[in-house]
Amino acid sequence: MSGVDASPVRPLKPGIYAPIPSFFLPESEDLDIPSFESHVVRVATAGVGPLLAGSMGEAIHLSHEERITLIKTARKALDGAGLVNVPVIAGIGAGSTRESIELANEAAAAGADYTIAIASGYFAGALSGNKKALKAFWKEVSSKSPIPVMIYNYPGASGGINLDSDLITEIAIECPNICGVKLTCGDVGKLTRVAATVSDPMFSSLHPRTNMNAPFLVLGGFSDFLLPSAYSNGHGAITGLANVAPYAIVKLFELCEASMADPSLLPEAQRLQSIVGRADATIAKASISGTKYLLQKLYSYGGHPRRPLPPIEPAAAEALWEHTHTQDLVRLEQEFSGMVR
Repeated sequence: MSGVDASPVRPLKPGIYAPIPSFFLPESEDLDIPSFESHVVRVATAGVGPLLAGSMGEAIHLSHEERITLIKTARKALDGAGLVNVPVIAGIGAGSTRESIELANEAAAAGADYTIAIASGYFAGALSGNKKALKAFWKEVSSKSPIPVMIYNYPGASGGINLDSDLITEIAIECPNICGVKLTCGDVGKLTRVAATVSDPMFSSLHPRTNMNAPFLVLGGFSDFLLPSAYSNGHGAITGLANVAPYAIVKLFELCEASMADPSLLPEAQRLQSIVGRADATIAKASISGTKYLLQKLYSYGGHPRRPLPPIEPAAAEALWEHTHTQDLVRLEQEFSGMVR
């Protein structure tokens, strides 16, 4: 297993990232590579960084070989579209520490720039209250990964394991190859506490990262608290909603950041945050199948999740599309994507 080596050439920056869905062909459920390529380039063109093989990407349904294929495909598609400086983040969630390290090495070899690791929830009963064991997981994975590793805190996908701000901060201090945290717990207070430490100007000099291109970023797991996150020295979000409305979410992030220097922009940031926040809550309830349905509706690709995850029911799909919150977001995305064109 490799140790930490050369710096990636694509810096990890504050901003908006999207957990990219994995698309599958009907019946066979083989990877739908053309749809995947189109989507990765679509969101990256809008300024959204791709995260592959995460929860939205149905990592649990993917083989090692399929994960490698997606990383290689994304890198080739981005480079072919002239997006050579866009980094690729790859999920390395697995049942054991050993397998997560394996996946990290495979991801690096395939062309990923960064990884993101979640603690397995299979033995959550033994792990969730064991701070020593949880810290040891990220310490070992990050020290043996050839590329920087991000913490993925998502109790819903890890048997209820929910890292507190003290533990996240300790890992940030003690593990120099850790490059951030994604807080899909949705805890704004936790984000504020972690950011208070890692965003302090002294943090980087007292606790330098192994890789200078990989600072410790504090990222929300949803886009419904981007504005308060910005004012708490957070660094953006990794959000599923950026698959559906990448231009709108990037615009919201940019306004949030700019409003701190120019308060006259705050009312517009608040307006966008209200639209995005409502849509995020509504669309998140429909989970992966709902996001895929909206992509199919908007961009003519999406399809269904891999079984046993069911597709969205037709009545629920229609209700999701017609919901005021969804339509408000669609109009916002059309406005900002049209402005770019």
